Amino acid sequence: MQELTERLRSHIEVISRDRDPFFATQGHFYVQQYIREQFSHWGTVEYQAFQVGKRTHYNWILNLAGRENRKPPILIGAHYDAVPNSPGADDNATGVAVLLEMAKAFSEQSARYPIRLVAFDLEENFTQTDTHGNSQYAMSLNGEPLRLMIALEMLGYCNHDRNSQLYPAGLERFYPDQGNFIALIGNIPTIPDLMRLSREIRRSNIGCEWLPAGMRGKIVPDTRRGDHAAFWDRGYRALMVTDTANLRNPNYHKPSDRIETLDFDFLTKVCEGLIHSIRQL
Repeated sequence: MQELTERLRSHIEVISRDRDPFFATQGHFYVQQYIREQFSHWGTVEYQAFQVGKRTHYNWILNLAGRENRKPPILIGAHYDAVPNSPGADDNATGVAVLLEMAKAFSEQSARYPIRLVAFDLEENFTQTDTHGNSQYAMSLNGEPLRLMIALEMLGYCNHDRNSQLYPAGLERFYPDQGNFIALIGNIPTIPDLMRLSREIRRSNIGCEWLPAGMRGKIVPDTRRGDHAAFWDRGYRALMVTDTANLRNPNYHKPSDRIETLDFDFLTKVCEGLIHSIRQL
């Protein structure tokens, strides 16, 4: 566990920097190249280039074989850009760090299903959603079947204090008031996966709660805030793994979203739990 913690910290130390693709282009390019270099240790790195205005953006892709390669892949994604003037340690260096550790884990010991890892660009783009890297990739699938899409979205902030966890109105009656669990939010077809994944994640000695979101998350709009929503909109089974962002983390989208605010014991257990649970699918 200690070695995994050290590797996660090392990834986040590199990724956690100003990397907005419009105003911090040097940091953004540096993180792109780091992801490509890390993926290249485990296989052939592919990319999807897409144009927004005069700029070219890139999603980085690594396909890993499964034990049953004729089955549709599990797509696991995390966005690597950040909002302006924030180092984005939790949002979303933590998600990218876990994505990179999944490349190592599923290369060394295959899952049942093929695994497709995608580092998305341009999630923190407040213009039309079809310019987001996740939407560009989801559209490019052209209906290709997926076993499941999993979005990694802020995984490293934990608070054990009472009343440290907020919720959209009404949900507070059903979930804990301590912000020390990881949440799984999926569309209705993922309910069996939500149940199975949450059960297996808890074996890593970490709390895990799950929420099914009907009508593609439009009943509770907060459930759409991640790379998974583009896949919901195209009929895929998809879920988000999250520490619930601003419903727990006071540093969300701020300059204070720094590495020293993260709980690396929590993040390591999340990483271990996810790898273990995905191998059980």
